[in-house]
Amino acid sequence: MFSRRLTHVITRKDLALLLAPTYAAAAQVDFDEAHERMERAVGSQRLVDELYAGLSAALAERKGPRTTEDELIDALSAGVQKRRSRVKAAKVTEGISAVLVRLNLELGYAPEIMRGALDNPKGRALLEEGLRALGAHLLKELIK
Repeated sequence: MFSRRLTHVITRKDLALLLAPTYAAAAQVDFDEAHERMERAVGSQRLVDELYAGLSAALAERKGPRTTEDELIDALSAGVQKRRSRVKAAKVTEGISAVLVRLNLELGYAPEIMRGALDNPKGRALLEEGLRALGAHLLKELIK
């Protein structure tokens, strides 16, 4: 975890709100349906841990030599307060698609055979890359 404050700055409810535009665009559902699904998905501690790991990796990559951890988290906190409901959908890549499959597995919308695809080394690497990319997209949207 990049910072112990991360889970307080971006709560589960915030995660659901931040993920909904990307999910809505990819699943071709309206925002309200996507938001409701994301609220159910973030009920899973394992999934939330994976999402926070992606955000942490993106924060670590964004942290420069003169930027402290606290400054970055403070900027993120301000961005969440100002822009959390205006986040745009992430461009769907292979990695982001793996994250969406993971979300659908959690919701019960994807066939269980897909879990095996994400558990093998190639699928796991793709999921981790997607979590980092999604985290980087969210940071770009929130920290301006």
